[in-house]
Amino acid sequence: MGSLLAVDLGVRAGLALYGGDGRLRWYRSHNFGSVQRLRKGVSRVLSDVPDLEWVIVEGGGDLAGIWEREAQRRNVSFLTVPAEIWRERFLLPREQRSRVLAKTHAEVMARRIIAWSGTKRPTSLRHDAAEAIIVGLWGVLEVGLLDQLPSQLRR
Repeated sequence: MGSLLAVDLGVRAGLALYGGDGRLRWYRSHNFGSVQRLRKGVSRVLSDVPDLEWVIVEGGGDLAGIWEREAQRRNVSFLTVPAEIWRERFLLPREQRSRVLAKTHAEVMARRIIAWSGTKRPTSLRHDAAEAIIVGLWGVLEVGLLDQLPSQLRR
């Protein structure tokens, strides 16, 4: 199976790549600087993943459309997920009481995913990269790269 790229939308975007085994391969935050540069940059990001099969984006609107058009041009499956959906699946209700609290707990969860995957640990982890990591985990479960949430990631 191919890989899955998860994106936390924005001109400053979080990116997380999962392999066909459902494990995180890499993650990063990328500041495109402007919508115009994002339009050009999306193509380069997708070109860097030769076995890409899915792009999963948190959010919608014009920025999501940029990613969707480029994915369609490459015959790559494209899905969007609202933050509320993945948060409901991975965070407890008390961890979602505010946006700031949800982002803090998302970072904790992202670090657990990094450890489980055996990916290099970050010195610092931006919230957009952390959210892309979790969006990616939601995606690998959704498309069937993993049958269920690994026991190491369950609460």
